[in-house]
Amino acid sequence: YAYDPSLNLIYYGSGNPAPWSETMRPGDNKWTMTIMARDADTGELKFGYQKTPHDEWDFAGVNVMMLSEQKDKDGKERKLLTHPDRNGIVYTLDRENGDLISANKLDDTVNVFKTVDLKTGLPVRDPEYGTYMNHKGTDICPSAMGYHNQGHDSYDPKKQLFFLGINHICMD
Repeated sequence: YAYDPSLNLIYYGSGNPAPWSETMRPGDNKWTMTIMARDADTGELKFGYQKTPHDEWDFAGVNVMMLSEQKDKDGKERKLLTHPDRNGIVYTLDRENGDLISANKLDDTVNVFKTVDLKTGLPVRDPEYGTYMNHKGTDICPSAMGYHNQGHDSYDPKKQLFFLGINHICMD
């Protein structure tokens, strides 16, 4: 969890859908694998951004939400939320309204997604690295443990750098 007292918002991630076998649960499984922002007084949902619709890898995106204030590429100061996810993508959102600012791979070996479409916010999957029935996926990166699990991270506002530990584990 993270809390922004100036906005009175609490940020957190929801976990993965079940059962793991993606063939047994159709649809995007809305509200799973989602970064949520809620009003701390009322509990009202301000925004939700789903990172991995229909998660088939058990990525459980409940890890750290880091808050920072930085300039965007146009030089405008913004309140940001940065979330390195188990799915191998580091997401940065505008923490006031939930707009997706960036979604970059933690490492070039992430192969379950080719990229994340910044207009739609949706990941572009590579079906070769799926876990669906009647398909033996090999060298799926990251593994179910994820490239970023539940380790603690930090942000240095003077250097404007994030420090985080990552795993480099793939699976079959």
